[in-house]
Amino acid sequence: MADRPVPVAEKRLMEVKLGELGTWLGGRDYSPNGIVSMFRRAHTRYYNKYIGVKKGGIGGIAMLLAGYVVISYVWSYDHLKHDRWRKHH
Repeated sequence: MADRPVPVAEKRLMEVKLGELGTWLGGRDYSPNGIVSMFRRAHTRYYNKYIGVKKGGIGGIAMLLAGYVVISYVWSYDHLKHDRWRKHH
């Protein structure tokens, strides 16, 4: 028995070929419930991969901390940029 081909809409992003990307994006659910379920699945995958492991390391928490640092820098970039050109006496 040959394996049946999986529809493009049911594939994961890493399994989609570049030519199928438009079809894959068109098959996504962009309703509020679909977006909430997308974030729920992403959180579950992240938790299972980095946080809820038997031999846990610092990798998952370090990734969250690095994300927080990057986001806080982006939020305060305008202030830092303005402050850089100010002369201090």
